[in-house]
Amino acid sequence: MRKLIAFDEDTFDKLKQLGRDRMATFQELADEAFADLLKKHGIPIDLRDALRKSARLDSSANKAVPRRKAKTTRR
Repeated sequence: MRKLIAFDEDTFDKLKQLGRDRMATFQELADEAFADLLKKHGIPIDLRDALRKSARLDSSANKAVPRRKAKTTRR
């Protein structure tokens, strides 16, 4: 999907220079930036990330509820 994004001239020049310095395309820089933004807000980037997050939530939910020991009766 293509979307149009506007940058001021100074920002665009700095992004072009960063791309040259890192030998990366503008698309690679944008992919990295948006992946970092999604990660910052806890949104999984792909299926693997979603499964990891789900597994962590499940394991932490299981730890939150302490298990009761069966009571032994004395006679």
